Amino acid sequence: MSGADVVAEARRWIGTPYVHQASTRGAGTDCLGLLRGIWRALVGPEPGLVPPYTPDWSEPSGEERLMDACDRWLLRKPLEAVSEGDVLLFRMRPEAVAKHLGILVCSGPEMSFVHAYCGHGVLENPLSEPWARRLAARYSFPERTD
Repeated sequence: MSGADVVAEARRWIGTPYVHQASTRGAGTDCLGLLRGIWRALVGPEPGLVPPYTPDWSEPSGEERLMDACDRWLLRKPLEAVSEGDVLLFRMRPEAVAKHLGILVCSGPEMSFVHAYCGHGVLENPLSEPWARRLAARYSFPERTD
């Protein structure tokens, strides 16, 4: 699959309401649900069950659960290896665990990403400096499984 395929699928989700732990385009999703929906559309069946999770993820324990799952199922890339269709993993605060995901949909000087944001739903935002400095890891999707 190409980065353009990932971008097109991510943009299909724009306007989906934010619903914690959901993953249904048009009905509701959170940031992980957005990633799961793109996976189903482009890679195939999800590789495993997603256990219940709280909005704070694992901040109290400091466990990097979301990053560990991304490392298990996605292909990690160097932070400087920028490509449209990249999966972006963010830390909302420098000392916090990584707990927010997005898809890079436009690279170059006007970078933007699609993400499901609490209180806003799925939208496309500029990858502005405040977001860019929160970037913890960059990934790509594996190839289709079926």
